[in-house]
Amino acid sequence: MQSEYLQIFSMIERLHRRFLDVVKNELDRLGITDINNVQSLILFNVAEEELTVGELTIRGFYLGSNVSYNLKKLVENGYLVQERSTHDRRSVRVRCSDKGLKLCGILQTIFGKHVEALGKGYLTLEDLQATNKTLKRLERFWTDALRFTADVSLDEAS
Repeated sequence: MQSEYLQIFSMIERLHRRFLDVVKNELDRLGITDINNVQSLILFNVAEEELTVGELTIRGFYLGSNVSYNLKKLVENGYLVQERSTHDRRSVRVRCSDKGLKLCGILQTIFGKHVEALGKGYLTLEDLQATNKTLKRLERFWTDALRFTADVSLDEAS
């Protein structure tokens, strides 16, 4: 079981990198050069919502500094609109511009085509459901492990 568990780390990282390559390839194919693959996924996570940088970081599991840099680029290139909260001037909210919503629609279409291709012999709906169930359980385990580690560290400090 340990060997299988250890393989998961590299597999998740490889899959993430491979997916980013696929997104980059799709952007290149469409001639979209003013946004990169990571930025397009941040944009896709915002979609039709209005989020704070903190909410986006939690939702997308992006590193804070990377989010700030990429949000700056998304705003500069007209994909996102950034506004300070009227209630809390320290809080910044972002939402998609019309240009950003258009690209979200394009990405939605691309991902829809991926789903169609998956259904042609790669994976079944049941395969995807089982994979999602397993990954959610693994996420819960790692979340609990963090909580347990934090509790142990606090106990040792006293």
